[in-house]
Amino acid sequence: MATVRQYVDAFNNGDEKAMAALCADPMQILDGMSPHVWQGPTAAQDWWRDALVEAERTGASDYHIDLGEPRHVDVTVDYGYVVVPVTFSYNLRGRRVTQTGAVFIVALRKVGTDWRLTAWAWAKG
Repeated sequence: MATVRQYVDAFNNGDEKAMAALCADPMQILDGMSPHVWQGPTAAQDWWRDALVEAERTGASDYHIDLGEPRHVDVTVDYGYVVVPVTFSYNLRGRRVTQTGAVFIVALRKVGTDWRLTAWAWAKG
């Protein structure tokens, strides 16, 4: 969970470079936002760029994810799988929106001595 928390902290701080540094190569992202799938060594940066474009288009800002207690944390030698409920909040044209019941699913791989995200998916609440 430590790497997942670091990734979410980087997201909450708008730190694209820190998010990317926590990802393995290749990386895969599946999200509700079009084009829905990002893959490859720049998946995290490409997803972040598209998220900012979508935010501009919809008038969204000040994104924040709060992690709940994990439902699954499975580790098998050098691979991990995490399912964690999340609360996602943001401003939408000046009004605070809170999305509850969402789920963040993450696959991880050990790279050297460090855990790195290899994939994540988001399911809206």
